Amino acid sequence: MPTLISDMTIKSNEDYERQRNKRVAGMRSVLDYAMGILIIFVGIFLIVRNKLDIALNKRFPPDAIDWFLGSLFVIYGIWRIYRGYKKNYFK
Repeated sequence: MPTLISDMTIKSNEDYERQRNKRVAGMRSVLDYAMGILIIFVGIFLIVRNKLDIALNKRFPPDAIDWFLGSLFVIYGIWRIYRGYKKNYFK
């Protein structure tokens, strides 16, 4: 009888850890999606800001660094979305 109780305790601990990891992975996935979308929008803004008529362009004119950083932001945002899709956090 004692082995049955200890087996049930180990099983319930494993189930708890599995459920907890699933919840944490879901929350991290949502965070990765949201941050990825936000970072992509910032990158697109940096890429196309020379076509926009905003006061920021008059004070700080766009240059090649904006395009380069915008491209990096878009690539990193895509990576964050991909990481959220894969949900490979605990492996």
